[in-house]
Amino acid sequence: MTATGTAGHGPLAGVRVVELAGIGPGPFAAMLLADLGADVVRVDRPGGAGLVINPDYDITNRNKRSVLVDLKADDGPAGVLDLVERADILIEGYRPGVAERLGVGPETCHARNPKLVYGRMTGWGQQGPLAQRAGHDIAYIALTGTLGMIGDPDAPPAVPANLLGDYAGGSLYLVVGVLAALHHARSTGTGQIVDAAIVDGSANLAVMIHGMLAAGRWQDRRGANLLDGGCPYYGTYETADSQYMAVGALEKQFYAEFVDVLGIPEHASAHKDPARWGELREAVAARFKTRTREEWTAVFEGSDACVAPVLSLSEAPHHPHLAARGTFTDHGGITQPAPAPRFSATHTSIRGGPAQPGADTEDVARDWDVPGLLKGGPE
Repeated sequence: MTATGTAGHGPLAGVRVVELAGIGPGPFAAMLLADLGADVVRVDRPGGAGLVINPDYDITNRNKRSVLVDLKADDGPAGVLDLVERADILIEGYRPGVAERLGVGPETCHARNPKLVYGRMTGWGQQGPLAQRAGHDIAYIALTGTLGMIGDPDAPPAVPANLLGDYAGGSLYLVVGVLAALHHARSTGTGQIVDAAIVDGSANLAVMIHGMLAAGRWQDRRGANLLDGGCPYYGTYETADSQYMAVGALEKQFYAEFVDVLGIPEHASAHKDPARWGELREAVAARFKTRTREEWTAVFEGSDACVAPVLSLSEAPHHPHLAARGTFTDHGGITQPAPAPRFSATHTSIRGGPAQPGADTEDVARDWDVPGLLKGGPE
């Protein structure tokens, strides 16, 4: 991949990011920055990052470039520090203390570049009794109370893939943090450390729910509330072909249209009466079972009943609305979500496919003026 192929043209064009290779939320956060136009250089380690995935399909590495550096080698840290000296942001996802032991911790990096924003992505955070413990998304959202809110009250909590912890509570908060810190650094000339912990972000996602809980408007148990499946007009229902429809008819006017289009107008008065929710749920479920998902989709087409078909990952790109917006795109033979959000002036795009480990060392050495990245190059 050439430098031209990764030239940023989004709102972050001109921003340089060093990503110390890892898995999960760190790479996704770096991809978001790359999608927005930043020049992201991923520092891959010889032998890979530990999660087996073919680099050709790891689209969290799109729009990036890769260099190979062995941080455990004598000259490894020096190569990274040369990049750091020219960077605006660094992202790492090691356990607390590991970057310091490898010679690329915040103190060392800030000695080379005081303006650097040093983004740290972990599950438990940099401090606290669990900081040194291993973990994954599911454990982080379990402790914050977030996981316990999801699913049927008579079944174990439902696992929301790793979207809620790793990516929503982790990556998105890291991106917000490093961009806020970058604004501060450009205003003051002083960089700082951004401690993005998945437990912090996942807890923060539920701030509205905590407010409702304090106000007595939320019961601290699954399937008993307006937004957790307890409400019969905010949930999912099986259709005749064992597919599902999603219903979100919360407001009175939307609910009125919902029961009318569904064909159960006799339940119009059940909207604000939780005592009738049981019978309402049974009526809605029975009605949806009379037709297929495709048929119900056609019935609700054009209405404001807030009903949509539940699509699979492979079906979603073909939905007429998402196709019209270009929500998904094909690049390098892979159908994938397009960059988001959208900008009226500084447009974004997929400029390059997944970075191959070490494939861009020569280009990065030239573009960032770091000849030491090349074997045999000057120190």
